[in-house]
Amino acid sequence: MLKWKRSLTVLAMTALLGTMTACGGGANNNNVEPAAEPAGSNTAATTAPSNTAPSNEPVKLRIMWWGSQPRHEATLAALELYTKNNPNVTFEPEYSGMDGYLDKLSTQAAANNAPDIIQLDPGWMPDWMGRSQLAELAPEVDVSKFDGKLLAGGQLDGKQYAVPLGSVAFGMVYDKAAMDKLGIASPANGWSWDDFFALAKESKSKLPSGQYFTIDYAGNYFMYSAYQYARGKGQVITDDGHFNVDQATFLEWTKKFEELRKEGLVPPADLNASDKEFDPQMDLMAAGKVLFRYSFSNNLGTWDSIKPGAYALVTMPRAEEAGGWLKPSMYLSVSKNSKHAEEAKKFINWFVNDPEAGNILQTFRGLPANKDIATSLEASMSDLDKLGLGLLRATEPDGQTWSAGAGGWTNFIDKDWVLVRDQLSFGKVTPEKAFEQLKEASQSYEK
Repeated sequence: MLKWKRSLTVLAMTALLGTMTACGGGANNNNVEPAAEPAGSNTAATTAPSNTAPSNEPVKLRIMWWGSQPRHEATLAALELYTKNNPNVTFEPEYSGMDGYLDKLSTQAAANNAPDIIQLDPGWMPDWMGRSQLAELAPEVDVSKFDGKLLAGGQLDGKQYAVPLGSVAFGMVYDKAAMDKLGIASPANGWSWDDFFALAKESKSKLPSGQYFTIDYAGNYFMYSAYQYARGKGQVITDDGHFNVDQATFLEWTKKFEELRKEGLVPPADLNASDKEFDPQMDLMAAGKVLFRYSFSNNLGTWDSIKPGAYALVTMPRAEEAGGWLKPSMYLSVSKNSKHAEEAKKFINWFVNDPEAGNILQTFRGLPANKDIATSLEASMSDLDKLGLGLLRATEPDGQTWSAGAGGWTNFIDKDWVLVRDQLSFGKVTPEKAFEQLKEASQSYEK
């Protein structure tokens, strides 16, 4: 990710000036997989991509995404450039942070008023495809330059309903500047969960009042998933739709955080609940309240824009196996009820495959899933982007295989699990009771 806060005009002009470099393909990088025919690729789209507007009539496309301010600025610049090249197409952008995004989008979809183009989290794909809420993207969207592993999460019954925008690694970000000042050693890639909890306890005597080692992750779905993976116990929810939380592993995890809570190494419950990622005032790391939190490889630029030079990335801790994973950063789809589906697909094809678009969008949604664009960007990456790429490369060798799991479990993750998370943080339930609540809640989702 780049530390990038230019005006939209400057961004667009930069893209135009940099097009020849982007088209040149950049340096030969052996870390990038060679282009191959991935699952779900469309030969017709490859040989004759749709570059002709279905009509010259004025079209306004609604597009919705979430992200940080740098992502918003880059996306708006890309929309501006597309309209410049296609004057009949304008956009009605709807963008925000992650909080509340799915609720808003789901409400619109339920009223048959979803935006034409929507950004979706990989974990939501089984539900959205299963409910037939998305339009098939072939043949208008060319996916010949995409890894089949990234495409798979946007496929159902052999049809492509979503295109991946990037690839990211799940790891941790830490306040290196604060740790150096306090005399706390920085972790190294490949560290273990034992190292993590030991470092937490070692930091106790060095932390000033009001500063904590990490966020209270006792009931956090994603962090617990990483811990269960590392312990060799597999997915929390299986691909065939079954509750698979390992009781012994869950109790081990929640009791470790119970100890951190008692020792004052995680924030008090009310402060912990106030955290809003990337908000300069409400984010507990940005506010200097915690040293560690989870992050993705493409987020370092956003952290750096809040406090330049302060933060660093490290792999998710491991145990018997790796804890982190590689995953599609997010997907882009067309709503099934879009009245301008053909124009929307034409735009998506440009958004993911055009070098000018890639030069503007950079790595704000992860390393681009289009292999040619990814290669062209690697040659001219900023130091921050290279650090993010370093986390991705360190996770690649034995990182876990990411899966969205079975459809129909979104509310279990976003609502039932969140309720248990808050109860654990506020000390309203024991780890044993928390497990029983999750197991009981899962029964209504079991297939």
